[in-house]
Amino acid sequence: MSNIPSNLKYLSSHEWVRIEEDGNVTIGITEHAQEALGDIVFIELPELESIMASGDEVGVVESVKAASDLYCPLSGEIIAINELLADSPEIVNSDPYNDGWLFKMTLSDEGELGDLMDADQYAEHLESES
Repeated sequence: MSNIPSNLKYLSSHEWVRIEEDGNVTIGITEHAQEALGDIVFIELPELESIMASGDEVGVVESVKAASDLYCPLSGEIIAINELLADSPEIVNSDPYNDGWLFKMTLSDEGELGDLMDADQYAEHLESES
């Protein structure tokens, strides 16, 4: 079973969201997602200061097996991208919940956080997919 940290929120499309102390959010892909993709070789991230709506396509993760679209889990503005991934996308494979984060945002609608799954709900979602 994949590692599912209890302090994060999750989407059925296998992105995770961490709510930071300043109210901004950090977003990445789950351990389950990186395991399914295999060795990640390229990541296209959104542009800084882009305004996104929940569900918008924000990038692509490419692996030796497949390419997978990244979706924005929440509405708001992109305020940071993980520059390390340009030269070392494999960081997502080795540390998807910490050094392998993808981007950070300010939220335009904090109410959308209520639409995300907690760790237990995400674990149930993974079981229902298999």
